[in-house]
Amino acid sequence: MSVLHFIGIDVAKKKFDVAYLKDKERQMVKTKVLDNKPAGFNQLLDWIKKNVSNDFSTIHITLEPTGVYHEALAYFLHDNGFVVNLINPARLPKFAEYKGFVHKNDRGDCKLLALLGAENPHEYWQPEPLSIRQLKAKLSRLEALKSDLLRENNRLEQAESGNLPDEVLQSIHHIRKALQDSIKALSQDIDDHINGNPELKKDKALLKSIPGVGDVITKQMLVVYHSKHFQKAADMAAFLGLIPKERTSGTMKGKIMLSKRGSPQIRALLFLPAVAAKSYNPDIKAHYERLLAKGKTKMQAIGAAMRRLVHICFGVLKNKSVYQPQTILA
Repeated sequence: MSVLHFIGIDVAKKKFDVAYLKDKERQMVKTKVLDNKPAGFNQLLDWIKKNVSNDFSTIHITLEPTGVYHEALAYFLHDNGFVVNLINPARLPKFAEYKGFVHKNDRGDCKLLALLGAENPHEYWQPEPLSIRQLKAKLSRLEALKSDLLRENNRLEQAESGNLPDEVLQSIHHIRKALQDSIKALSQDIDDHINGNPELKKDKALLKSIPGVGDVITKQMLVVYHSKHFQKAADMAAFLGLIPKERTSGTMKGKIMLSKRGSPQIRALLFLPAVAAKSYNPDIKAHYERLLAKGKTKMQAIGAAMRRLVHICFGVLKNKSVYQPQTILA
């Protein structure tokens, strides 16, 4: 794979900033801001043809995962023949420090991403298999349906307390029934999808062997693990925003908290399993109690439990073996 040009793209919800590295030594870039939607993607192709090259296979584009907002653009670029690299979110702050970047903004981040790509030209992203992309889409839809049902349940409670007309109650009940049926059907479809894939079915059983890991987290971990090429458990935890980070500004100085990069939805789903695991998983229980004894707050210890749970999930999937408590073995 021979690449000649390097581009960095910083993706936000509504737009993305592009930086083409014209001169690596002098760090000179040409920039562009486009809408994060299909029309903007096509405008990006035209801009690259005009300013970089018509041969997309010689162009290396580096992006930082941003929730789900980067995904459509990343797939689009890959499908159009670019060499695409999705970096671990933990790398950019360290690289910025290494390069001496002081000011943080979207334009600076896309320039940093272009420079990082130029220093790592052989790194590239390989999209996950179609079965994983389909599973990810189905799980995302399932969570959306559950959120809609929760809102309708809240509306029903308010309606019953407010003595509203029967027509309003009937409408709410109708929507709730439709959502419940959709959730049931989609949940069965997801189970059939996993059970119909031998590798996913086996990995599901491995994850379910971990105390504290239930059905919801099992499916999310299947997607996360098979979507990326993590070298070690810490990389997977960093991708999910579970690495500790010290705040050094104002009244927050010296406070340790989670980096909260990556998907907030998955972090939210990990919270209750971590709470359960500190009681039922011997490794996480020992780790949690050890942190409390060192003076950590309960929330800091729960954050560490979430991170340790992800580490354990990575371990059983990487080694293709059921969970073996290290605390008991020790």
